[in-house]
Amino acid sequence: MAAKLKKGDKVVVLSGKDKGKEGTITSVDPKSGKAVVEGVNMAIRHTRQSQTSQGGRLPKAMPIDLSNLAFLDANGKPTRVGFKTEGDKKVRFAKTTGDVIDA
Repeated sequence: MAAKLKKGDKVVVLSGKDKGKEGTITSVDPKSGKAVVEGVNMAIRHTRQSQTSQGGRLPKAMPIDLSNLAFLDANGKPTRVGFKTEGDKKVRFAKTTGDVIDA
């Protein structure tokens, strides 16, 4: 099944400890049904110092389930995403407004 949310989409968290937070998707793993959103579901990771990085206790965004995310439409409201065909192309559209997301 095609992933309804893609890298670079603006989303809002619907449930969990970060409910209401907004962010941009940095990566999506469709096999596990999870996505990494910047600034959401942060965890502290202890990293060793190397020649390029300082090391220490660094915050890192952890994956969150796709079912807990909703796409933000042009009005800034959470909406569901659907698919429709325009000509011979399959495009995503916002269910509330009907606007095409990516042309």
